[in-house]
Amino acid sequence: METVAVIDFETTGMKPEQGARATEIGAVLIRDGVVIDRYASLMHTGAWVPPFIESLTGITNEMLLDAPPAERVMREVSDFVGDAPMAAHNAAFDSRFWSAELARIDRDRPVDFACTLLLSRRLYPEAPSHKLGNLGRWADLPSVGRAHRALADAELAARLLLRMEADLLIRYGVEEVSHPFLCKLQQAPRRRMEELIERFAP
Repeated sequence: METVAVIDFETTGMKPEQGARATEIGAVLIRDGVVIDRYASLMHTGAWVPPFIESLTGITNEMLLDAPPAERVMREVSDFVGDAPMAAHNAAFDSRFWSAELARIDRDRPVDFACTLLLSRRLYPEAPSHKLGNLGRWADLPSVGRAHRALADAELAARLLLRMEADLLIRYGVEEVSHPFLCKLQQAPRRRMEELIERFAP
């Protein structure tokens, strides 16, 4: 499979269009079944982090005072990702912040995201929960750090995506797991996986 960039944001809220800003980003590059590189940074935007978010992530307002400016971080991570196709767990969330923060530095790049949350619901309907941490424990993936920190969550999502690629190859006999194939599969109805895979596989 081609190089894919798996990202995760920690933020001050749920929606950038309502004023929420990123506080941290993690990005993991995967290719040929392995992690090949990582990027992570806190980012200072001047936005206030609510107490609930501080408790959830461990990222405090004081920590962000000395963090690099968001503009620099987004330039660096944009260069790091390059033109690689992208993925995230609950990509509807992370893709909004990716677009919003890049737009602030005039680097908005339309991109389709593969979503490990949507894919997990189709590939692993038997999982008791499709939250990232719960899926990681259910799939017996190695622990990669504290949950709700960007690099740890990005790496866990990357390892989950690699597990999905392997299962598609082995369990379903897909010859090649491409990013466009994953994007089609995640939008398909959650039934008769064999038929869907036969229809969408390259």
